[in-house]
Amino acid sequence: MAWSTRELAELAGTSVRAVRHYHEVGLLPVPERRSNGYKQYGVSHLVRLLRIKRLADLGFSLSQIAAMGEDDHHPAEALRALDAELGATIERLRRARVELGLILRDHAPADLPADLAPAAGAAGLSAADRSMVLVMSRVMGPEHVVAYAAVLRSAPADPTDGEFDSLPVDAEEATRRDLPERMAPHIRRIREQYPEAMAPDVDAPRGARFVAETAAAAMAELCNPTQLDVIRRIGAILADG
Repeated sequence: MAWSTRELAELAGTSVRAVRHYHEVGLLPVPERRSNGYKQYGVSHLVRLLRIKRLADLGFSLSQIAAMGEDDHHPAEALRALDAELGATIERLRRARVELGLILRDHAPADLPADLAPAAGAAGLSAADRSMVLVMSRVMGPEHVVAYAAVLRSAPADPTDGEFDSLPVDAEEATRRDLPERMAPHIRRIREQYPEAMAPDVDAPRGARFVAETAAAAMAELCNPTQLDVIRRIGAILADG
């Protein structure tokens, strides 16, 4: 019995391209050729190809299959390791489905972590604010992330939010002076209502100082010079009490 590459692939339920790839990586022996130059596959090739396909369908990588060789009795350690790996993958996919459900339900940004996405969606953040949240989520400690999410989810909106987001670079001095005066009371109330979020991030993996430095660097890049000037003036107002 002899089959062509196409016939062998069809019998095994795979593709000609896969058969050729298995030749290239040394998993499937290259058969002899007929007088016309075409490969001539036999039963041994089909059996080997079916075993490769079966192990690949179970989740083994080609390198793992190669390490097993021709042995029909695969080591229990390899099977147990694969089972654990598949279990971890299933759990990761389960969590991903839960997170996708929350994103769809809350119309939340898909690029934010699960702890912050629903809250950020409820807050209706601008693109710059979302970028800020994403950066901070990578440096804050777990307790601070929870407190930060509470602010995003529950803090009342303020009319000045939109004004700050749309501040042009060439805003007049009167605007630079007036807007901080109107924004400061709202920020002061948030600080008073959410002291946990405003306190130093003592459980941050790289320390509170790194969190503060990252926040400053992110604002410097995400805000235009006028917005940064307004932020500095708000800080001065709050410092004066």
